[in-house]
Formats: sequence, C-alpha cells, structure tokens
Amino acid sequence: MASTVLVFTALEDVTADWVIAALNEREAPVVRIDPADIGPGLTFGAHIGPDTPVWGGRLRTASREVELGEVATVYYRRPTPYAARYEHLPAQQRDFAAAEARHGLGGILNNLHAALYVNHPAAVTRADFKPAQLQSFARLGLQIPPTLITNDPEQARKFAAEHEHVIYKTFRGLPRGEDGHTGAIWAQRVDPETFDDSLGVMPHLFQAEIPKTGDVRVTVVGRRVFASRIEAPDGALDWRRGDWDDLIHTPVAVPAPIEEALHRYLASSGLVFGCFDFALTGPESVTESWTAIECNSNGQWGWLPDAPAITEAFADILTRKETVDHDHAHRP
Repeated sequence: MASTVLVFTALEDVTADWVIAALNEREAPVVRIDPADIGPGLTFGAHIGPDTPVWGGRLRTASREVELGEVATVYYRRPTPYAARYEHLPAQQRDFAAAEARHGLGGILNNLHAALYVNHPAAVTRADFKPAQLQSFARLGLQIPPTLITNDPEQARKFAAEHEHVIYKTFRGLPRGEDGHTGAIWAQRVDPETFDDSLGVMPHLFQAEIPKTGDVRVTVVGRRVFASRIEAPDGALDWRRGDWDDLIHTPVAVPAPIEEALHRYLASSGLVFGCFDFALTGPESVTESWTAIECNSNGQWGWLPDAPAITEAFADILTRKETVDHDHAHRP
C-alpha cells in the first residue's frame, strides 16, 4: 500500500520544515522536492501504456529516490516557479523551457494516481480568485462586505457615495521586482475625490468599510478548525501591514453555522486546507457578527499560537490518520 508523503516546496520553507519534522517523528516516509530543480538535481522517468494505465516510474533528487506509485499524499506548499530555473535564458527560450517543464514534469506530479493533495495546485489556482470567493461565501450564507469591481470611475464614485467609508484592495500581491523581492499593497481607505480616468487602466476592488470590532483568522485543516482573534496595537485597518510579532492573539470559538459553511466552501472548491479571514462587527458568539473577507488556500499559519496543533493536524492528514471525504479533496 502506498505510504510516501511527497512535499513540493522551495528550499527555504520553515512551515514545511515543521510538517516534515512531525512526519519524521511518526516515521512516515517523506521525500521533499522543488520541481524547479529539474536538471542534474532532479531527474525522472515516467511511463504509461495499455498495460499500465497510470503513470509509473521513478523520481530522483540529490539525496532521495521515490517510486511514483508509492506516493500516497502530496503536500503542495510553495515550490519555486519553473521560470526561475530558466531565467538565464533569452525570453523565448525561457518561456518555452518553463512551459515544457510545467506541462511535462508538472503534468506528472500533479496527476499521481489516487494520491491525496493538500492542496492540489489546480484547486489552489481556481480558489485564488477573490470574485469567486466572495460569490461562494454569499451563496453559503456568509455575510460579505458590499463590493464593487470596476474600471469605471463614475461607477466607483457612485459606490463611494452610497457608503460612508470605502476601502481599496488588490487582487494579488506585487510581483517580484528586479531585485527579486516581492511586495504588498495593504487594504486602505480611499478618497473618492481622487477617482479619475486612470482607474480605467485595470480593474479595482472597492468595498464598504466594515465597522469591525476585531479580526479573526480561521485555519481549517480537514475537519479541524483553529481560530484566533487578532488585534493590532495601533488599531490598523489591515493588521498585516505592521510587525506581526506585536499582534495580540486570543483563541475564539467559531459559531457552528460559520464552521459548517467553511467546510462546505472547502469541499466545493476541492480543498483540504484553507486560511479564512473574518471581520467581527459584534460579539464573536453571534453568527451575524462574522463578515467573511477572503480565503487563502495556501496561506501561512506558522506565526499563529496554534501552529504546533496545526502542524499535527497536517501530519494527521498526510499520514491518513485522519480521513478526508472524497468530495472534500482533489484526487486525480
């Protein structure tokens, strides 16, 4: 019976290190790879045919070797983009090589027969769109902020006139700059007097500011739920913009209707794990006080007080100690 855990991530990933350490303590066979190492540091051969209708073969790293058919679970964290492997090449060659690697090696690794993915990269990509998230939240009965996505300054002004305060959020973080570093634009209040034709260049996400009394991060791993109320000492609109070491965490109980909606969200998205952000507008015991903001299907959780318990929850899933409903997970 297949039992190997395959971990996809970059070399420097403390979160993955914790999960791998927990798996090692359980004596679970683990192989860690970064697909962008393809070359001398990562070789493979995969075969399929009429007599072998699923992909088989072996994958070798500098220190490990794994039979593809022995992979039971895959922990998909944050592998290096394939393009980084070929960034020394001219643009056309770089794009060609990266696409071939993604479709060839990635096409194999993302379709390991009967393996449980936490989470499958295709499911992560689908779930990464904020418009889809908000629509799913609303359909599941969760409270969401009034939201407008537009590139029309007149519609933006009209939306702002209907709400006392309006905030702007990006859909994605800033891409890597020439220095190799990424960045972020935090949620921020906007002045509708500044709206002009420059809005037409790209879509903008505007939301009515929620009169929140606090924020909550809810981390769901399989059927286990971990929730922490977060307060920034300076009362920042977006707690992510400050020093995370200064944040104040308080454990909270998630109302049963909210918890059930989150499980349904993950199941409908083919996800096993997700980090949900909520704004509280009243007592945390009241369902109506919870306003859903977004879900990161590959979110960070190592900074939370519950990190040790979350680590064990991942180890339970990846070793199949905790079973996951078939409809709750993406399997090839």
